[in-house]
Order: sequence, then C-alpha cells, then structure tokens
Amino acid sequence: VTVTTRLLVSHLSGIRHYEKDIAKVKEEKDKSNRASKAAKPPGDKEQREKEGKGMERTDSGKPRKEHGAEAKSSRPGRRAEEFEQEEYYLKEKFESVIDSLKIFKNDPLFFKPGDKFLYSTYGFTLLSAVVERVSGQKFTDYMLKMFRDLDMLSTVLDDNEAMIYNRARCYVYNKKGRLVNAPYVDNSYKWAGGGFLSSVGDLLKFGSALLYSYQAGHLQKTDGKLLPGYLKPGTVAMMWTPVPRTEVSWDRDGQYAMAWAVVEKKQQCGCCRQQRHYASHTGGAVGASSVLLILPEELDSEALGAGLVVPPRGVIVTIICNMQSVSLNSTALKIAREFDKEKRTQ
Repeated sequence: VTVTTRLLVSHLSGIRHYEKDIAKVKEEKDKSNRASKAAKPPGDKEQREKEGKGMERTDSGKPRKEHGAEAKSSRPGRRAEEFEQEEYYLKEKFESVIDSLKIFKNDPLFFKPGDKFLYSTYGFTLLSAVVERVSGQKFTDYMLKMFRDLDMLSTVLDDNEAMIYNRARCYVYNKKGRLVNAPYVDNSYKWAGGGFLSSVGDLLKFGSALLYSYQAGHLQKTDGKLLPGYLKPGTVAMMWTPVPRTEVSWDRDGQYAMAWAVVEKKQQCGCCRQQRHYASHTGGAVGASSVLLILPEELDSEALGAGLVVPPRGVIVTIICNMQSVSLNSTALKIAREFDKEKRTQ
C-alpha cells in the first residue's frame, strides 16, 4: 500500500491510535453508530430539530497547553476508556522523532489507506518524521523557529526537565471522584500530536495568522500595502476543505479536513437553521484539555473588491484548562457566535 502525507494529515492512513486491538476499535465504532442511530429522531421530528437549536455534539478534547492538539475520533461517553490506554502514560524519553517510530512501525495497518477514518496520534508522529527528513532539521527545532516567526514566544516543548516559567500543574479525577495531580508522563514520543505547551495569547496569534492568510487572498485591490500571509491563501483553503470519508466527534455537522475539523456554510431553506463556516480543533492530554476555534467573518464582496477590508476579520476563541477530559468545542462555538452577533449589530 501507499501512505501519503495527505492521508496522514486527514487520519485516513490506517495507522493505529493508542488502541492496539482492531477488534475493540471496530466494536466501539459499531456501538457508537448504533447509539447514534437510536438517538436520531425520525421524519419531520428530525427536521424540526434541525430548525431549532444548534446540533453541536461535544466530545472531550485532549492536550496540555499544547499547540499540536490531538482529538479523539470517539463519541461522547468514551473519555474514560480513551485515557485507560497505557501509551498515554509513557515515561520513556525519545531523542528523536525517528526513534519514537519504533512504538508502532511494526504494527499492522487497521485498514487500507484511504478507506476509513481513524484518528491517529501516531500518524502525526510519522508526519513529523517526514518534516524532519525533508527540512534537514530536528522536528522540534523546525517548529520552534516557526513559533518564533509567529511571535509565539510562550510556546515551548513540554519538556519535564526544563524550567518553564508559568507552567501550570495538571489535574485529573481519581476513581473516587477526588481531584488529584496528573501522573508523570513524557510526551517526547508525540511532539507533533501533543507535545507542546502554549498559552491562550499564543494560540490567538496562531489563529490570527491562519485567518489572515486565508482572507488575504480574497482581496483584489491592496496597492501593495498589505503584507502577504504566513501561508498561501490556497494552502489554508485546502486545509479547511472537508475530506471525504472523514468524521468529527465534537460537532456532528463537521468533517475532518487537513489537521482541522471544519463545518461548511449551509442553509437548506429560508428561515431554517443556518450553519456558519468555521474551523476548530480540540485537544487533550493527561491532565489537560484545550480548543482553538476560528469563525471567519462573512466578508462583503464589494468591500473586498474595493480593498476596504483589512484581515484578519472574524472571531477566534481558544480555551486551555489544566483538567483532563473537559468538553470545550461547544462552549467555544457559543462564545464565538455571541461575539459575532455583537459585531453584526454594531
């Protein structure tokens, strides 16, 4: 088989996640599908639900205060099982991303690449190895330079040995429901999928850089006054375009794209429920949860043509909390909609 970088970045590679048993993965997916069908209202009742309140479905995210957020492909209710996987709690320190490939490189693929969606942290570990080989630099050096370019000076490696000012303690609930300190882990085996510490300020800068790049390409008359985006507009548009055969656990309206979950603009009939275009990703690790959500402003075509719009325009929401298994996407979306509503009434 052939595994491409596009398949890796959209979680279609067939590489496993933390669960090593394909039978258990299939069983959980079947349970999830049955539960989803059983909960789905029939006929016109379903239509009334669509026309009523929002239909976001939340799931826990997963990183520490990390920029490279990972997310579960599971449905709600599987948060406990997710964090029972032993590989979440690895304590071995890996000197390079190439070295960390040994965790999964000899394991069989769960399906033929491109056939099915399975969120895989290790798929992003392999992507980081590709970046390392192509750039000729250590993946961590490559990323830290990029963070400096973006003025994300508080975004660093989640290195247990280093002194990191303002690093927060992380917490979990034990089996008795009591709050305890999160166990010690070493995330050097998954830098790309959950190994960075960050701040809400840095994540806002990251979201703004993406939104600026995305919108700058729509402007026709800039007279050379507008600086180019960090990425090409077509690159961000591609990253935010849904990929077939993917799914999103934290919003039933969404699909996975390239390292982002996206919801497309949609309204079936007049006066019916509207669906706004936005991109987001939840994150979660041992002892922490996060989300970054970008709601682009729907720009007027005449203003764009006349060059009266200066990007970035829209709402960016990020939440980081030092608590494991907290559902944050729905909260972030509600906040974004409130700010967007306020802007439109001004």
